[in-house]
Amino acid sequence: MKKIISLLLCLVLGGFILVGCSNSSEPFEEKSYTPDTQINEINLDVRDREIEVSLSEDEQVHIKYYENSEEYYDISVSDENVLTMTSASDKDWTDYIGVKPSAENRKISLQIPDALLDTITLSTTNEDISLPALAVTGSINISSNGGNITFENLAVGKSLYLTVKNGDISGTVRGSYDDFAIQSEIKKGESNLPDQKDGGEKTLNVSSNNGDVNIEFVDDK
Repeated sequence: MKKIISLLLCLVLGGFILVGCSNSSEPFEEKSYTPDTQINEINLDVRDREIEVSLSEDEQVHIKYYENSEEYYDISVSDENVLTMTSASDKDWTDYIGVKPSAENRKISLQIPDALLDTITLSTTNEDISLPALAVTGSINISSNGGNITFENLAVGKSLYLTVKNGDISGTVRGSYDDFAIQSEIKKGESNLPDQKDGGEKTLNVSSNNGDVNIEFVDDK
């Protein structure tokens, strides 16, 4: 029995030593990306990164981010002018144990033109997503697993989809309450929206698991 306990202790201590030795301290490098063509749609699908959206001043899309050889991004633009940015990684299992990157290195700053994009899709985990007053001709789809979604005066031509788990949703939507057909599914949280409302030319779909929802409508007519 004593031999078994001693062996287990050695394995545990050896694991801590491996973690300490392999936990990367490679610094992150600030980078930026601006596509050389007009973008119609943006799709960001990242992990453990805050996404902060602001309006660009030159009608172009700009992305500022931080990466190193172990945590980086794949960025591409399709023939249909869809910009896609996804998380990529070259980490060993021991690299996931230890101190996470600083808040600055975990932020993606996305600048977009107002009222020129058709669709925006943003998804992250364990961090927040924030958007300013902006408009799209089509749809906005925002998802965070482990963070909050905040926004102000979002204007959509077709639909707005908001999904959180272990986080809150709060903000304002441009248009009247009657402009939207609403469907909301709230688990373990409070909401000022009905479960379902028919009618309206646009769609508002909200899903929250363990979080509160507070969305107001701003009728600018």
